Amino acid sequence: MSSVRIECVAKAGCRIGESPVWDEKEGALLYVDITGRKVCRWSPLTGQAQAIPVDAPVSSVALRKSGDYVITLGTRFAALKWKEELVTTITQVDKDKANTRFNDGKVDPAGRYFAGTMAEEIRPAVLERHQGSLYTLFPDLSVVKHFDQVDISNGLDWSLDHRTFFYIDSLSYSVDAFDYDLQTGKIGNRRSIYKLEKEESIPDGMCIDTEGKLWVACYDGGRVIRLDPETGKRLQTVKLPVDKTTSCCFGGKDYSEMYVTSASDGMDKEWLSRQPQAGGIFKITGLGVKGVPPYPFAG
Repeated sequence: MSSVRIECVAKAGCRIGESPVWDEKEGALLYVDITGRKVCRWSPLTGQAQAIPVDAPVSSVALRKSGDYVITLGTRFAALKWKEELVTTITQVDKDKANTRFNDGKVDPAGRYFAGTMAEEIRPAVLERHQGSLYTLFPDLSVVKHFDQVDISNGLDWSLDHRTFFYIDSLSYSVDAFDYDLQTGKIGNRRSIYKLEKEESIPDGMCIDTEGKLWVACYDGGRVIRLDPETGKRLQTVKLPVDKTTSCCFGGKDYSEMYVTSASDGMDKEWLSRQPQAGGIFKITGLGVKGVPPYPFAG
């Protein structure tokens, strides 16, 4: 094992930092602050983050093939023009539900944007259960709903051969796998591949490395864990100096750096004084593995 190094690169003070995505063209890290209602872009060159305020909780951001970004905003899929700071709605979901919002989202290898919903939280991880659904926004801007009865729709990614879709519904404390049809975007045959242990707490965001292993950020667990989806075994634990680790992605020039977002919502003064970097963005180096570049939305 090479020596793992963790540093807080952006003292972002996010309320709920989420959805880190490496933008290779800009050489920068995108992420959102859900309850802070902003989309951010952090440059390793300047060490500064720019933020664009939005009018609703913004839960994920993705690259767009035609340029700029797509986001999940409230219960809307939307387009974001960065320079103009312009947000336009693409389409809305959950129209029959007054109390839901999107949570995590990611683009599949064919350029479809997968994202799921959840009920608005009363406090962190406390909410009305089974209110969420998982959706896909297709490049033609049509939307398909895969299933409902979701608690907190969270981490998602695809196997290297694109035949398996990995997904987390946080309050199931499980990382699940589905058979995946890349041609159609259909999923089926759901099964659990890993159940979290008590000290790992709540599974949140997730990404995959070039060896086909999954990395899962553990909310309230203060760590990211590396899992083998074939054997269901945990291979590695990397502990961070904050409890509320929310998501992870690979980035940097050769995708050998891991970026981890975190949250500060729900922490009192005393807790925050013990963890002053809560809500910050962390960079982990020396993991000895690389990640897969993000796919852009094709619409």
